[in-house]
Amino acid sequence: MGSTQHPRRGDTRQRIQDVALELFVDQGYEKTSLREIAERLDVTKAALYYHFKTKEDILISIFEDLARPLDELIAWGATQPHTLATKKEILQRYSEALKTATPVFRFMQENQAEVRDLSIGETFKSRMMGLIDLLQDADATLPDRVRCMTALFTMHAGMFALREVDADPEDKRKAVLEVAVDLMSQAHHDAP
Repeated sequence: MGSTQHPRRGDTRQRIQDVALELFVDQGYEKTSLREIAERLDVTKAALYYHFKTKEDILISIFEDLARPLDELIAWGATQPHTLATKKEILQRYSEALKTATPVFRFMQENQAEVRDLSIGETFKSRMMGLIDLLQDADATLPDRVRCMTALFTMHAGMFALREVDADPEDKRKAVLEVAVDLMSQAHHDAP
């Protein structure tokens, strides 16, 4: 997807997000200062301030960028027939969207209190509930509801669990997706 932002500004914004997220993961959100982010980027604090006024602004922007494809996926899924094929497509598209999100999930895992305290936690939770609503049928049995939820969370936990496994990242993503699709198929008894 092409960006409509001015390339230089977009690149700077992205660099700030990447460096901040790296520091948030490595040393924790609370222990990271704007000054450290600026120093790591080799820019003045004023230059950083031009793009983001606070650490929370940086974090919110990271989650908003992650949320955009999720919102598009939820909107698309809501217009599709509630079939197994649609649900597999949702998982496939979600898997694609998660390709670049591994550091965000690592941040969420290691900074759970901050995620809970900031607005991003509630926003992320509501999007996950939106995806779950698309993946499970209203009349699904309890085990099938668990399968649908687990299919979605497998995509998060699977990449996190496999981070130390020496394998191609794309092979890992495909393996996690395969397991998620298997769970979704099991929740639909008309599938193999």
